[in-house]
Amino acid sequence: MSTKYPGPLVVEGKLSDAERLKKESHFLRGTIKEDLNDGLTGGFNGDNYLLIRFHGMYQQDDRDIRAERTEQKLEPRHAMMLRCRLPGGIITPQQWLAIDRFAQEKTLYGSIRLTNRQTFQFHGILKKNVKPVHQMLHEVGLDALATANDVNRNVLCTSNPVESALHQEAYEWAKKISEHLLPQTRAYAEIWWDKEKVATTDQEPILGETYLPRKFKTTVVIPPHNDVDLHANDLNFIAIAEEGKLVGFNLLVGGGLSIDHGNKATYARTATEFGYLPLEKVLDVAQAVVTTQRDWGNRTDRKNAKTKYTLERVGPEVFKAEVEKRAGLTFAPIRPYEFTTRGDRFGWIKGIDDHWHLTLFIENGRLLDYPGRPLKKGIAEIAKIHQGDFRLTANQNLIVAGVPESQKEAIEALAVEHGLMEKVTPQRENSMACVAFPTCPLAMAEAERFLPGFISEVETLMTRHGVADEAIVMRVTGCPNGCGRALLAEVGLVGKAPGRYNLHLGGNRIGTRIPAMYRENIQEAEILSILDELIGRWAIEREQHEGFGDYTVRAGIIREVIDPARDFWAAVEA
Repeated sequence: MSTKYPGPLVVEGKLSDAERLKKESHFLRGTIKEDLNDGLTGGFNGDNYLLIRFHGMYQQDDRDIRAERTEQKLEPRHAMMLRCRLPGGIITPQQWLAIDRFAQEKTLYGSIRLTNRQTFQFHGILKKNVKPVHQMLHEVGLDALATANDVNRNVLCTSNPVESALHQEAYEWAKKISEHLLPQTRAYAEIWWDKEKVATTDQEPILGETYLPRKFKTTVVIPPHNDVDLHANDLNFIAIAEEGKLVGFNLLVGGGLSIDHGNKATYARTATEFGYLPLEKVLDVAQAVVTTQRDWGNRTDRKNAKTKYTLERVGPEVFKAEVEKRAGLTFAPIRPYEFTTRGDRFGWIKGIDDHWHLTLFIENGRLLDYPGRPLKKGIAEIAKIHQGDFRLTANQNLIVAGVPESQKEAIEALAVEHGLMEKVTPQRENSMACVAFPTCPLAMAEAERFLPGFISEVETLMTRHGVADEAIVMRVTGCPNGCGRALLAEVGLVGKAPGRYNLHLGGNRIGTRIPAMYRENIQEAEILSILDELIGRWAIEREQHEGFGDYTVRAGIIREVIDPARDFWAAVEA
């Protein structure tokens, strides 16, 4: 294996200000504790505005009323978004009821948002309720530590409701990886749980004093279901099973979707195969990948700080060799694996353990009590009688898992009564959006509020062309940061400005190919006109079982992204 590399292992130059902030934060404490008592502002001051992200929160405001408040000479209505740490997306009914009560009683919007990071978010937490939310989570065995900023974030795991024993093994590894890579600082416990400071000096043996150069994401995947979109993540463990029992993992490193509009030094990238490893080396390898990225990642330019750019700069073989050295192993060749699906399987599914699992479609993951459809109340009512657990999926849906035959009828009745089992089209089931307006400060265009109406228009096109029973994987994200995973869709819309999007085509159904840009900065009417023509062509010209994305590449409508650094910004038709 060659150790020649195309670029420097470490990027020299002036460090970004984020590096100063982390170094001066006293291991993520800052002055957050003191800031909580500042009643002059509803937000956090100075560095604390960013430091709270390490504690699972983003400071936001309602952008729908920002101009009105400015006119009234008032500061924006600041409120926090909190994201829970929930490895594998599993939560107990008792935990669910606690978060349901908090959302109802102490948030501005009263909703729970299921995210494609396989966890939930509260939106609209006023400053006075920030400490109470952390304490409520702690009381039920949860926390929000390290769900944002320059750390390993919530670890995803395939929500396999059929092979229960295999899923349990994979889920346990997701939990172990999450715990192993957590920050070791006691700042979180001191600030939010009122734990006393200890005399010993804080140390971060894995993450380091200044933590990682950029956010870092990890998955555990059980083929053939790529429901976690592994290629959107830095570190991926693909489960290899023999006779239904987990024996090891294939390792893939360096996926990521976030870009910067117009910056051709940024691009989406699929993860690189490193090799196969046995179970006893999982934590060593996870630590080796994280520490290599910690030491080699770009700390001068946050736009180029993710693992995917480190691999491109030093070369995948050099990065792999360093991981092998640090972990004390040599990767075996990749074991055979195949992905055939990535969407959730809705309705009732019976597992091999004779328990039932009910997957409920939650559009955009937003649980709220709508007129005639009290979705949030429905999940709470199910939680009151459910004896198994809930699984949040990476597609923003919810599984009522582990239902015995004796409870199946009662749970279905509650789901039907509260509008949780209404029939939707395959197209709607395979569409997803990030939050965007009004709360996300980074949003350039609508996403969550745009998607339902847009999909209704697409459904009309699908019906017109005789493919209403089929689906195209469609995603909308309000900015180029990748939260809606539009850059692993067959049709991806990336917000550019209010009402305007970049249209990407050419991804595939199983999420292993990046879509290329087809049109830039266009409005909904033009997007629908383009899709009308292309869906019509697909319906007539496709080969048997050929997906829309595969068709656009084969027909020469869009150029396939093979080398992301070269192909991603080639916004020309083949």
